[in-house]
Amino acid sequence: MTTPRRLGRPAPPVADVLCRTCGGPVETPLRDHGRRAHHPSRPEDDRRGGAASPPRRTARARRRHRRVGAARRRRLRRPPPRHGAPGRDGGAADGPAGDLLRAERLAAGWSAPRRSPGHRSAAAAGASGPAGALEGGRGVGVVRCGAGLLPGGLAPVAARRAGPPAVRSPGRRHRGGRVVLALREDAGVTAPTSSASYDVDALRSRFPSLDPAGPGGGWALFDAPGGTQTPREVGEAMAAALTGPLSNRGAASPSQQLAERAVVDFRAAVADLLDADPRGVVHGRSATALTYDLSRAMARTWQPGDEVVLSRLDHDANVRPWAQAAERAGAVVRWIDLDAATGELRVDQLGELLSDRTRLVSVTGASNLLGTRPPLRRIADAAHAVGALLWVDGVHATAHELPSLRTSGADVWVCSPYKFLGPHCGVLAADPALLETLHPDKLVPSTDAVPERFELGTLPYEQLAGVTAAVDVLAGLVSASSSAQGSRRERLAASFAAAEAHEDRLRHRLEEGLAELAERGAVVVHSRAADRTPTLYFSTPGRDAAAVSAALAEHRVLAPAGWFYAEEPYRALQRAAALDGPGIRVGTAPYTSDDDVTRLLDALRSAL
Repeated sequence: MTTPRRLGRPAPPVADVLCRTCGGPVETPLRDHGRRAHHPSRPEDDRRGGAASPPRRTARARRRHRRVGAARRRRLRRPPPRHGAPGRDGGAADGPAGDLLRAERLAAGWSAPRRSPGHRSAAAAGASGPAGALEGGRGVGVVRCGAGLLPGGLAPVAARRAGPPAVRSPGRRHRGGRVVLALREDAGVTAPTSSASYDVDALRSRFPSLDPAGPGGGWALFDAPGGTQTPREVGEAMAAALTGPLSNRGAASPSQQLAERAVVDFRAAVADLLDADPRGVVHGRSATALTYDLSRAMARTWQPGDEVVLSRLDHDANVRPWAQAAERAGAVVRWIDLDAATGELRVDQLGELLSDRTRLVSVTGASNLLGTRPPLRRIADAAHAVGALLWVDGVHATAHELPSLRTSGADVWVCSPYKFLGPHCGVLAADPALLETLHPDKLVPSTDAVPERFELGTLPYEQLAGVTAAVDVLAGLVSASSSAQGSRRERLAASFAAAEAHEDRLRHRLEEGLAELAERGAVVVHSRAADRTPTLYFSTPGRDAAAVSAALAEHRVLAPAGWFYAEEPYRALQRAAALDGPGIRVGTAPYTSDDDVTRLLDALRSAL
C-alpha cells in the first residue's frame, strides 16, 4: 500500500502494527498510525488514504500538529521504563516476562506494536532473523513478523539472567553470564530463565502440610506428579466460597453475585494460565472425565474409515477415551511409537501416520511417567496440514512450564489443577468457535451456551475459587521481585521461570545421585529424553520396587512405585526389555527443597 508522507521529518520504516481501534494488523508508518489512517470514514480521510502527499493543512490542523510534536518531544525526553515495569508493547512488561509474551505473539503471528522511547529494535542492534529479533534483550523489537517467519513452527524465546549459569540444562545455550534458550520445535510451553529471587523456605511456610510440627511434618514428598500439596490460600478461598453467602448464579443478591463472580474469576484465571480465551474455559470433575465427555461429542462427527492418531507416551486417560470412541464410530486408530532407549516420542513417523482421513491427533504435553516433552508445535503443524485437530493432555506439562494454547498449536488443552497446587478437578481450554461445533448430551432446560453446555449440573463454586487462588499463588512465587510486576500472565511468566530454574537444579542433583547408584547396578534410569520435566522414573534390578518404596518410607521419604496409569509407555518399556516390573517415580514441585533431595538420595543409598 502507499505510505502517507509526513511534513517535516521523513516517514519512519514501515512495520506491521496492531490497530488500537479494531486490534487488526495494519501497515503504516509507526508514528503516523492512528484511527484515521486505518479507518477512513470521512471524505478527507478517503482522499488521504491513497495520496502520495498529505492534503493542505488548515491553520487549526497546523496548530494541532505543533502541539502533538511538542508532546512527542516531551515523551522522548522521559527515561525508558524501568526493568520489569509495564511496557508499551501491547501491555507487555519489559524483562523476562515481557520478552516471553512478545515471543508468544511472534510465534502466533502477531505483529510488534510501537515501542516506547529508549528501546532498540533487533535491526538497530545488528541482529537478523527470528532469533536475532528476540535476542535484543530489553528492546525486543520485531519489524514485520508473522507465522511464515518461523520455519517448521520453531518458537524463539530469549531471556537474560545475571551471573554465570548454575546448571547447563539441555536445550539451552550458555553464553558468558546470560542464558539464551535455543530455538525449540515446541512453541507450546515457554520456559525463559529469570533473575527473580526464589525463596523456597518462604513458599513452604504457606503449606500447612509441610509444617514440621504438623501431622505431615518431617516427610520429604516426591509424589508431586500424582498431585501437589495445597497452600493455605487455596484452602481459605474454598472455605470462604462455601461459607458464603452463596446461592446459584444471578445478580439479585450478594449470594448470587458471589457465585457469578467465582465463575468469572475462574475462567479468567485459567485463561491467563493457559494463554487462552476465557470463553473457551470449561470446568470438569477431572481431566479424565473431560476427555471422555469431549471424545463422545467429537466422535459424533466421525465416519467409518476416519483415522485417529494416538501416542504410546501418554497416560491412559488420553488414550482409552479416544480408542473407545474410535471403535464405536468405526474409525481407525494409528499409533506414534515410543523409543524405549531414549524415552523420545517417534514424531518422525507422523508423515506415514497422517492422511486426509485423520480427524484427531491426541498427544501429551509431557509424560507423567518419564517426563518426556514432545515437540508440540511440530506435531500441531503436521496435524493441521491434513485438517486434523490436536488435543493435548497438559496435566503433567502445566505443572512445570507455562503453557500457551495460542502458540503451541493445540486446539484443546486439558489439565488438572491439583497437579499445580489447586483443588481436585479438571479444566479444559479451547477456541470457543471449536466448542460451538460440538454438542454433548445435556438436559433440555440447561443452557446451550458455550462453555456452559459442557458443564453438567450446578458448578462447584468452591472448587472454582480454589483454582483461581492456586493460579494467583503461582503468579506470586516471586512477588518480591521487580520482574513480577505487570499483568497476571506476566507475573506467571516470571514465577514459572524462577520455579523451573529451581526444579531443574534439583533434577540435576537427583540425576547425579542416581548416576552413582547406576554405576554399581543398583538402579536403571529410564527418563532420558533431551527435553523433560523434573520427573524421573527408574527401576531397581533384582529388587522389588514396592519394597524399595516402603524402605524409603521408613526414612520418611515418599517415592511411590508403580506405572501410574501410563499403560502404553510402561508396556513399551517392557517390550523393549528395558524393565521387568514396575519402577519408582520421583518428581519435584515448586516447594521441594535441597534438604528433600539430600534425604531422598541418602535413603536410596541406604535401601540399595
